[in-house]
Amino acid sequence: MLHTKTKMGLVFFPAFDWAISATHPEREERLLYTQDQVLEEGLLDVEGIVEYKPDLATVEDIQRVHFCYPDERRVITESHLISAGGAKKIGIEVMEKRVERGFALVRPPGHHAMRVVHGARGFCNINIEAIMTEYVRQHYGVDRVAIVDTDCHHGDGTQDIYWHDPDTLYISVHQDGRTLYPGSGFHNEIGGPTAVGSTVNIPLPPRTSEEGFLYVLDEVILPILAEFKPDLIINSAGQDNHYTDPITNMSFSAQGYAELTSRLRPDIAVLEGGYSIEGALPYVNVGIIMALAGMDFSKVKEPDYQPEKTRQSLDTTRYIEKLAAVIMEDREKSAELREKHRASQKFAKRERSIFYDTDQIHESQRENLRVCPDCSGVLAIDSDTDRGNQIYAVHIPRKACKACQELGYQWFESFEGKYYDAVFLQDRTRDQYLVRGRKR
Repeated sequence: MLHTKTKMGLVFFPAFDWAISATHPEREERLLYTQDQVLEEGLLDVEGIVEYKPDLATVEDIQRVHFCYPDERRVITESHLISAGGAKKIGIEVMEKRVERGFALVRPPGHHAMRVVHGARGFCNINIEAIMTEYVRQHYGVDRVAIVDTDCHHGDGTQDIYWHDPDTLYISVHQDGRTLYPGSGFHNEIGGPTAVGSTVNIPLPPRTSEEGFLYVLDEVILPILAEFKPDLIINSAGQDNHYTDPITNMSFSAQGYAELTSRLRPDIAVLEGGYSIEGALPYVNVGIIMALAGMDFSKVKEPDYQPEKTRQSLDTTRYIEKLAAVIMEDREKSAELREKHRASQKFAKRERSIFYDTDQIHESQRENLRVCPDCSGVLAIDSDTDRGNQIYAVHIPRKACKACQELGYQWFESFEGKYYDAVFLQDRTRDQYLVRGRKR
């Protein structure tokens, strides 16, 4: 009987009752073909691969991460709770050491969902990796977490949630935002004033193949992970870098994904994008599963795979080498820049315009961060939309000092009763969430 070198857990949730439309790329068939391939290959009969049923995430799990308006139930469906619950289930099994690694093959995806949620953007309503991350932090005392996002689209939602968190390293390797949604994720986006260097973006040119992805893995991602020393590594395992994906322009293969997973050695992988339903996903997912389990994946290949047709150009190789060098050079200055911010400013403000492409909502945000010398700082977000909604949200981080905790409650109480539809307080030091003034 076949057995794995590493015991691993799997969760499948195709979300039969959720789709943007019957013909949309983000639909249930994304996982049905993978399930068929996994069964056909007999992977669930391999000793050391365990299948689990997803849990149901709770509203409280969402409230550790998001401010949802008008409330959680009106911006999600039950499928979103099960998808987040599938990621949560894998997190629990890894934390309880019943498996060494896990893979949540679930949908709907989540990495475009930001801290404030007025609706769906990039097919995402809530951020399933962040919900799982904050659950294991709350219940298992995990501190330093690295999230490595290999989806072809920049995970702007995950970046937003952890922009001011020095204990969460967010690394995104993706197709250059000048050529693909959401148009962000440039190499100079490196984290907020108290968390400079905690965000690392690696925007790759179109038609990058295995050579380019594995180069930045070895030259950028793995050295930064070794320096950060995370307690937990999570892979946002989007698969739309594949050479057959219908909505992207990259040249990665199932072998490349498996090799990347083998070298990265994540504790947990969570499915994100990937829309070549028959030509890529079954093979890529099998390769990732086998890599996580420590099995030989050398024979996992797509029927039409021809390496010479997907090989990147010499110009692409040179561009990637220069980009990697710039990222690593800039990283050496991040600690100095962080201390400069702390010494030179008491508060940092940021204004942004956010478009919810799925729900056609335009949001304007104004952030105010206390640049604290003792912690990552209390954060206030003033948000309004073209639907006429306006909210004020206060986030007190996990390790907030006493001064930031007190200021957070002052902000929350002083804005209550003003013209906002809702005023929120997310106090991670007490795992407490308060809402006042909400319109029904």
